[in-house]
Amino acid sequence: MTFRILLASTAISLLLGTAVPALSESAAPSATAAYSQTTDTYAFPLGELGIIALSDGTVRQDLHALLTGTSPAEVDEHLNHAFLSNPVEASINAFLIRDGERLILVDTGSGQLFGPGNGGKLRDSLASIGVMPQDITDILITHIHTDHTGGLVADGKPVFVNATVHVGAPDLTFFLDASNSERTGYARQYFDEAEKTIGVYQRAGKVRAFSDDETILPGIVATLHPGHTPGSAFFTVSSKGHSIAFIGDVIHVAAVQFPDPAITIVYDVNPGEAAAERQKTFSAFADARQLVAAPHLPFPGVGHIRAEGGGSFTWHPAEYRNREESQGQ
Repeated sequence: MTFRILLASTAISLLLGTAVPALSESAAPSATAAYSQTTDTYAFPLGELGIIALSDGTVRQDLHALLTGTSPAEVDEHLNHAFLSNPVEASINAFLIRDGERLILVDTGSGQLFGPGNGGKLRDSLASIGVMPQDITDILITHIHTDHTGGLVADGKPVFVNATVHVGAPDLTFFLDASNSERTGYARQYFDEAEKTIGVYQRAGKVRAFSDDETILPGIVATLHPGHTPGSAFFTVSSKGHSIAFIGDVIHVAAVQFPDPAITIVYDVNPGEAAAERQKTFSAFADARQLVAAPHLPFPGVGHIRAEGGGSFTWHPAEYRNREESQGQ
């Protein structure tokens, strides 16, 4: 079952409140509340860089249908421990890096490809901080899945007309050859949508492929971590002794896959590799106390991973700040 079909079968049902009454002395304010966020951003410094988390919205996920290598009962046990229940809301996060010369976007959200009400808020989030699509100079794609590349296009045309798109070479080879769908059994939808998104930029000569452990921009090193997709990438960004790793879809569901990294998801091209990569990288990040940013952890998706023993891990969101401050305070 593909991501889009699953979304359709578990469509978000949001109560938008009651109609506004006519202005009169008898009109009373409505007590109805609803989830109705439109844009969201969170900015923080990293050395001399500025990092801004950007919300593309959230989507509803039926984990009983999506997670593999587990059972609904086990999933529910993990969710209950985290004060959650199935289905859950998954964030779609993108990130902006300001280095004084470039505006670098990490992933682009789902754009129009999930339909109204399911993501597609990235451009609004960018506009809320005064950034227009034409201002983006570079786009780092963690992997070629629709919720990471969908925002590249609108109505079939490039959104970020001045940007170079950086993507792992194995993902380009895999997803831009539709015969790989029949060869591997991976859903044809992913290949068709790759042609409509990353393919548009490749045909325009705007895609730059990278290999493992390659410095793709000053202070940014890309590494390949196959499993979720053949060319899934991490981007480690460093400045003045500080660093952050943008880790893509090595993690989808914090409440389930941190305590049990062996649990996989139907979107994995190679579930066994994905699970092994998750265990390995979680351990490395925990040992290094590495700050990480993930697309599907609750917004803003930035924090640390702690090893709890026995192959289990926990997620610790970065400290939240909402105040004016001087440099370094």
